Amino acid sequence: MTHPSAAALTAHVLHKRFLIKESGQTIHAVADITLAIQAGTLTALVGPDGAGKTTLLRMMAGLMKPDEGQLHVLGIDVAANPQAIQDRISYMPQRFGLYEDLSVQENLDLYADLHGVPQAMRLKRYARLLEMTNLARFTARLAGQLSGGMKQKLGLACTLVRLPELLLLDEPTVGVDPLSRRELWEIVQQMIDDEQLTVLVSTAYLDEAERCARVFVLHEGKLVAQGSPAEIRHHARSLCFIVTPPQGQPPRFLQTRLLDNTENIIDAVPQGGAVRFIRRPGGDQRHLDALLGGAPVTAVEERLEDGFMMLLHKQYVAEPRETIALKAAVRLKAVEVESLDKGKDHAGDVIIEVRDLVRRFGDFTAVDNISFSIRRGEIFGVLGPNGAGKTTTFRMLCGLLPASSGFLRVAGVDLRHARAIARRKIGYVSQKFALYGDLSVMENLEFFGSAYGLSGERLRERIAVVMRQFDLQDKEKSPSGQLPGGYKQRLAMAVGLLHEPDILFLDEPTSGTDPQRRREFWRRITALSEVGTTIIITTHFMEEAEYCDRIVIQDAGKLLALGTPQEVRTQAGGKDSRLNMEEAFISIVEQGRQRDNETAAMEIRP
Repeated sequence: MTHPSAAALTAHVLHKRFLIKESGQTIHAVADITLAIQAGTLTALVGPDGAGKTTLLRMMAGLMKPDEGQLHVLGIDVAANPQAIQDRISYMPQRFGLYEDLSVQENLDLYADLHGVPQAMRLKRYARLLEMTNLARFTARLAGQLSGGMKQKLGLACTLVRLPELLLLDEPTVGVDPLSRRELWEIVQQMIDDEQLTVLVSTAYLDEAERCARVFVLHEGKLVAQGSPAEIRHHARSLCFIVTPPQGQPPRFLQTRLLDNTENIIDAVPQGGAVRFIRRPGGDQRHLDALLGGAPVTAVEERLEDGFMMLLHKQYVAEPRETIALKAAVRLKAVEVESLDKGKDHAGDVIIEVRDLVRRFGDFTAVDNISFSIRRGEIFGVLGPNGAGKTTTFRMLCGLLPASSGFLRVAGVDLRHARAIARRKIGYVSQKFALYGDLSVMENLEFFGSAYGLSGERLRERIAVVMRQFDLQDKEKSPSGQLPGGYKQRLAMAVGLLHEPDILFLDEPTSGTDPQRRREFWRRITALSEVGTTIIITTHFMEEAEYCDRIVIQDAGKLLALGTPQEVRTQAGGKDSRLNMEEAFISIVEQGRQRDNETAAMEIRP
């Protein structure tokens, strides 16, 4: 075991390059990185998508050799003896390989066999892991039948089935609800406290990085900053403020105006019914005051995410100030003036109506008698823990799954009788990239445009529009499967909007993306809602609920809360509550479960 004061991992002038055969281009995935990680500590890797985090972790795990530089893990040279490292560490990649046709117990046994865990150690180790993950009641259940959060906890248990000296986690909480995310971090912290385990985690959640002793910030393969969370936060010191929008106005509209004001603003994001922003040092205060129109402004303490956004801003300082997202929004408004007028004419019309909706799978009720309505041009969030029934609800709203009972009308069509007609008025973007990876960007647009019934000049016009809206012109011949994550998301959005749907369904579209890309994504969504498109979205990023006009929270198939973000926060904590949306979400779900437990206890009393 490595001594707590020693370095568990050191890298010196590390480089890793990849050659893209189709273009002949060389990608510098990791460039000139030097760092050290102390034993017994919790350390975070953060950075935009494509920053090199996964490549760096794979080299540290001995799965990939550096092209240049030195990398030592637990005192072992990775290039010289990768197997010796793999015998002493555990690595949990983003897509951990659970065997879904095996039970929870069988998965644990399999990984114990693979790691050579002695039989004498297994029972004690299993008992500890099952207790920490709260999976002891589910050892006979097939892994494929677990919720997303339970799968992640089982994956972590399988990773820890032996006693590693170093644990590498690549975005372990992607696609996991706040409750399960909290439980996963409790498990990790318990292992650090009890076993002095060294943990290195890459994460898209900057609040998770706040837990760490040290944070490394990567950008385009380079290490641009390192230090404690306090040292990273310091980059935004005295530049962070909260402003409250006029009564009744969604914060996203004020956020949009602030983001457009690049002369004075570096970042802006909705928070607790207000907008948190970072001022540009040396900006024009009079111009900013005029923009805010006398709205109350309060200075606030900087967060790690604020320091992170400042660091990214410094990396982009040589680029044009107007971001891709803002340019796309301007283009969208320019080419959709007719739709904007149409959207205003019908704003407030009910476009989705749900009454007493039920979906059963055999004896299991996934959605239990829920009711709500959604208005045209509204951004409506469907939230809930993993396994709460929100995906089933989402699929019924899209016409992909029939309801067992109840009434469901979408875009004026009763889905129980005319699902195909309704689907023509719907656009859908799934969480996972679902387009044809071997086809180019243009070929995907042509194929799906034809599938939507577009042809000839109309198809060419719509392709030209979405190519401009989503800045895809320079990628039209690129194989879509080889696009960076941000471009894949843009292409999926372009395909979903080709046929000008009345309603756009988005299933966890920002899962695993960094804060900067989430800002860009929501800037586009705000522009779409302004031209009358109705947006229905599922997400596990609770800050994104603040962009919604209204949200619904489900658990165990039941509707627990429905209203504006402020109404939901009030339901969670009272009129004077200062809860953020994640705290409100957890409170409402826990209150609902407590009521269910009390009801069940009363039913079994003699």
